[in-house]
Amino acid sequence: QVQLVESGGGLAQPGGSLRLSCAASGSIFRIYGMGWYRRTPGKQRDLVAAITPGGTTNLADSVKGRFTISRDNAKMMYLEMNSLKLEDTAVYYCNAQIQIGLGYAPQNYWGQGIQVTVSS
Repeated sequence: QVQLVESGGGLAQPGGSLRLSCAASGSIFRIYGMGWYRRTPGKQRDLVAAITPGGTTNLADSVKGRFTISRDNAKMMYLEMNSLKLEDTAVYYCNAQIQIGLGYAPQNYWGQGIQVTVSS
């Protein structure tokens, strides 16, 4: 089966930086779009950043100029978060559309989520 595992979260001060990583593993034939979402208590999960296989990116207005999304040619995706603000505190989720084999339709997969806390 397919797994997405996030790492790199934790505590940062306002104005600080963190780098999240997402590692995909398992029976993977091809990875299509990938993205990062986040959820704060009482709110829905919102898109933070997305990246296509060709490297085209889409960032939420709230993080433009501060966050950078990237992926390598294997099974890793990253989120570089700079100039962190208190309101960036959330659980961050890795998401990917993954095809497990030829003839299978791509399916949507999620990581378990990782906490990012911005606090002084």
